[in-house]
Parts: sequence; structure tokens; C-alpha cells
Amino acid sequence: MRLSLLLLLLLLPGPPPTPGMEDAAFPHLGESSQPPPPACPLRCSCPRADTVDCNGLDLQVFPDNITRAAQHLSLQNNQLQELPYNELSRLRSLRTLNLHNNLISSEGLPDEAFESLTQLQHIYVAHNKLSVAPQFLPRSLRVADLAANQVTEIFPLTFGEKPALRSVYLHNNQLSNAGLPPDAFHGSEAVATLSLSSNRLSYLPPSLPPSLERLHLQDNLISKVPRGALSRQTHLRELYLQHNQLTDSGLDATTFSKLHHLEYLDLSHNQLASVPAGLPRTLAVLHLGRNRIRWVEAARLRGARGLRYLLLQHNQLGAEGLPAGALRPLRGLHTLHLYGNGLHRVPPALPRRLRALVLPHNHVTTLGARDLAGLRGLAELNLAYNRLVSARVHRRAFRPLRALRSLDLAGNQLTRLPGGLPGSLRTLRLQRNQLRALEPELLAGLDQLRELSLAHNRLRIGDIGPGTWHELQALQVLDLSHNELSFVPPDLPEALEELHLQGNRIGHVGSEAFLSTPRLRALFLRANRLHMTSIAPEAFLGLLHLRVVDTAGNPEQVLVRLPPTTPRRPRAGGP
Repeated sequence: MRLSLLLLLLLLPGPPPTPGMEDAAFPHLGESSQPPPPACPLRCSCPRADTVDCNGLDLQVFPDNITRAAQHLSLQNNQLQELPYNELSRLRSLRTLNLHNNLISSEGLPDEAFESLTQLQHIYVAHNKLSVAPQFLPRSLRVADLAANQVTEIFPLTFGEKPALRSVYLHNNQLSNAGLPPDAFHGSEAVATLSLSSNRLSYLPPSLPPSLERLHLQDNLISKVPRGALSRQTHLRELYLQHNQLTDSGLDATTFSKLHHLEYLDLSHNQLASVPAGLPRTLAVLHLGRNRIRWVEAARLRGARGLRYLLLQHNQLGAEGLPAGALRPLRGLHTLHLYGNGLHRVPPALPRRLRALVLPHNHVTTLGARDLAGLRGLAELNLAYNRLVSARVHRRAFRPLRALRSLDLAGNQLTRLPGGLPGSLRTLRLQRNQLRALEPELLAGLDQLRELSLAHNRLRIGDIGPGTWHELQALQVLDLSHNELSFVPPDLPEALEELHLQGNRIGHVGSEAFLSTPRLRALFLRANRLHMTSIAPEAFLGLLHLRVVDTAGNPEQVLVRLPPTTPRRPRAGGP
């Protein structure tokens, strides 16, 4: 066949091939400079000479015919139960071995399985059935992932004496402190990430690598951090201890004091009654949510002057839980979360640079003229689901907040809009109150407002004063759902794109209902009192951007006719 092809080429019109051209066109006819490609195991793919990919083939037996030159071998998502030593030991060039999500047990993984793999850098054995860790892993290792097994014990040379080891993942196993030898990381002085979360540890393990930068210990049974347990981890930047059983007696003033690079500390979902002492100056995020903290002592926060985010949600802070000046040392504080406590007022003397104050689900009943006066840089204020009534919200309460962009007052007992709202507002949420009137003068100056939610109130058409919407020329989303409106409010803002009117008493939509809103894209009229003839045929003329019209849940199926120039036909009615 080869000879006939060559003769055919010589017989074709045109100049004869130059010397050596035959070999260029058909390299298999002459001396080849490239070795033949290695064979690839059946059903696997070999995109490169050093890569074998057998992912997701339901293999029950380790594949044969793997080239000795393989550096990267993927066997994840199969049903392998064991690794044959003879097959594995000849793959001496292997650098990456991925065995993720198989059925490999410790019995199927012989102790000497990896002793010949002196180049191995990455091993992934997560989501298998190992009961103990391999006794010997190669000295060349950089990343070891044994997560989501049933490991109860590791050995000194599993992770010890590995000078290049950087990351170890042991989360979602069954490790107790007894299963971690004191010298588990001896000779491995480069480990930066260690994940021991979701195990059965009862105290913070001693002799952790001093090189650690990220330590995950969440979801254990830890009730104590022994004195000095973290004294050598001076490079630690992130420490996760949430969902444990820590109490105040399980920590002391030196627990965190030596962590001079710590930036993120999560102690949420424990049993702490106070803010821990000895917090480092470098700390940027402190998560103390879901504890039993009743009182915040200023002295405990004095050392953490660099704190940017303080989360204290779902504690037991009462009326005096945050005394005046308790947070004053935190001059750079950006966000304060106090969701779900028992505070009766906005805490006094908060840091002046605060940008976000999150206070929903407390017992705040009053907003005085000076309660927010020191927070001129505040951009987000959330007071939803408190006990605010209009008579106790001072008309100048919000006036100092000249940078405020988002205000959430949902779920209170307000009967009218607050006065003095800052012109910087982009989002205003007032749903689930008892509003009975919208007065134009209270919305004056809100020319940057983009979203207004007035859902679940008691508004009727007659309660909306003439000119109410004139000031809101930038409004794009308006939610008036679940009120007592009998028809579409007139003169809505021209910029409006999304209008929610579901759950009202609207029985008719006239031909001029949407003349003022040519940019409307979505309209929700679900669960009103509309019938087949309730919507004027001309109602949607000119709404060239309208894409969604929801009229489901009315007494009769309502068909909506849209102009043919509409870019995409909206959904009318629906389940």
C-alpha cells in the first residue's frame, strides 16, 4: 500500500519530489525522529504522552498497559477497590495520582504501594473507604488529599519528613486526638494548609506545623485549646474553629496572642459567654455569631484595633449588651452584624468609619435625632423586623446619613414613611409594615432611588398623594404587591422596569395605565380580580421592552396581547 501511494505521487503532473520529500510526506517511510506514541489503556484517553485519563469509566480493576512515562494518572470516579503493587510500582515517573471517589479500602492499599513513586507530588484519595492513612507516602509529596474517608489513624511517616509538603486535607474523617501522633508533621516544615474539619477531635492538636497559614478545625468536638498549642504558629492567617464546644474556660489570654499574622478567626457556633481576650492587632474578621455572649467588654477588643468585620449575630446581647464606647477602639470597623439579639436601641458611640450596620430581629423601638449622628459614612443600615413605630422615629433620625445607599425598615410597625431620608439612597425597603399613606414630600429629594419595596402594607389608591412618584425619576423596581390597590397607580416613574402589583384588588387595567412607563420589562398582576375583558387592548401599546407579564391566579384566565414589535413574547398567565 505504501509503495503504491508513492508511485501514484511520482506519476502525478508537476515537478518530481526533491530528495527527502518522501520522508517529509510519509515519515513512516524514512528515519523517524519521534518515538511511536505509547499505547493507551482501553477506553482511557491520553491527550499527551505523559498523561493518562481514565476518569468515570466504572473500572473495577486497575488498568494495565499504562505507559511507564506517565506523569499524570487520573482514575477518579470509578469502582476500584484496591491498587496492585506490581502495576503501581513500575510507574516511577508519576507526579500526579488521582484516585478520588472510588471504593479503595486500607486493605486494598498495601503499605509499600507508594515506595517506588519517588517523584509523586500530588495524591488525591478523597471519597474512598480508607480506615487508616497510608503508613508511607513519598518524600517528594506536595499535596495530599485523604478527605471524606473513614480514617481513624495517621502515622508518623504519613505526612512526616516531607520537606515540600504544602497542603494536607483530612476533613470528613473519624480522627480523634488519639489517632494523631505528636510527631505527625515532624520534618514537614512547609505545610501551609491543614484541614481537619468534621472529625472527632476534642482539643486542639499539639505539635502542628509552625509554617501553617490556614487551619480548618470546624465541626469537631473541641472544648479546649491547650495553653501554648498555637504559640509556634506565628504565620497563621486563617483559623476556623466554628461548630465546636468551646467555652470561656477553654481559652485563655494567650490562646491567640502569639498569632501576629492572624487575619480571619471564626469562633461562631460555640458556647462562649464573652469576647476572647488577647486578640491580635492584625485581625480583620472576627466571627462570634451563635454563641452566648451577653456583654461586650471594650478591653477585650482593644488589642484588635485593625478589625474590619465584627459578627455578633444570634447572641444574647440585651439592652446593655453593647455599652457606650465598647467598640470605640475599632476605628477601622467596616461592618457590624448584630442580627437576632435583644438590643433595645442602636448602640451608642459606634466607630465613625462604620459602613454597614446590620441590626434586624432585635427589639429596637425608638430612633432619636442623635442615635445615628456619628455614622456619617454609613452606606448600609438594616433595622428590619424590630419594633419601630412612626411616633418614635424622629423626623431627623436619618438626615445625618449622607452616604447611605441602602435602608431596610421591613417588618416594623410604621404607619407612614420616615422623614428626612437622605438623597443618596439607592434601595429602600418598607415591606411588611402598616403604611396607610404615601406623602410626596417625604419622598422628595430621592432622585437616586433605584428600588422601592412597599409590599404587604395597607395602601389604597386614595392613600397615594398626587405627585408621589415625580421625585423618583431613577426608580427601576417598584413593589406594591399585597396592598389594597383597586387599579394601577397613575403617573409612575418613566425609568421603571419592574412593577409588582400581585395580591391587590385590581379589577381593571385601562388603556392609559402604562403610558408613563415605556421601559417596563416585567409586570406582575398575579392574584388580583381580573377577568377576560379587564385589560384594555391598548394597555401595552408602546411597551417595546416588556418580556414578562404574570396574570396567573385571577378569577379568569387573562390573555395579554402585546404589540408585534415586542422583542420577545412575554409569559401571560401561567400555573
